[in-house]
Amino acid sequence: MNKWLSAVIITLSAQSAGAVELFNGRDFSGWELKTQPEAVVDDAFRMLPDGVIASTGKPSGFLATQQNYRNYKLHVEWRWSGKPGNSGVLLHISPGVFDRVWPVSLQVQTKNGNVGDLLPMAAGSFAEPLTSAPGAETRIKAHTAADSEKPVGEWNACDIVSRDGVVEVTLNGVPQNRVTQVSPASGRIGFQLEGTPYELRHVTLTPLE
Repeated sequence: MNKWLSAVIITLSAQSAGAVELFNGRDFSGWELKTQPEAVVDDAFRMLPDGVIASTGKPSGFLATQQNYRNYKLHVEWRWSGKPGNSGVLLHISPGVFDRVWPVSLQVQTKNGNVGDLLPMAAGSFAEPLTSAPGAETRIKAHTAADSEKPVGEWNACDIVSRDGVVEVTLNGVPQNRVTQVSPASGRIGFQLEGTPYELRHVTLTPLE
């Protein structure tokens, strides 16, 4: 079975069930950790009561679904469990040349003070112009509305809609960013480790027709 057909079957299966909890609340089956230096999931993440997932933020890398997704609404809630810092949600993780430890993907920034920025990672791209300086190492399209991140320690709710290469990001009910012609337009979903502990909960995906 080729990768495209596998992704279609996964999407159709999810559609029949409606919203899907990406974490099962028991363990990290269905997920894969990629870090430098190499680590196991239990070194970087652990399950807490009430469906909360705690990340140590280390070592540098990302935790990704083993399944590919296309055309969906992703709901993610997170908060800083201590001092705020840097992390992100990775969309459409795909094979290709890495940028340092980061895969080909589209990053939805959750860095404190910059939540809602969009970053094309490695060979990823979108149609809209960047707002970062020409030639900057980190390529960014900044969020467009006033900062809507909650105070440190409170839960933030991020809703991401991805449909046929168009990605829209809403943070705590405020539309923050939109890009088109996203490439790649499908792939795995993941969470970054960038040195700062944080917590996740209510990570759900609703397939779109």
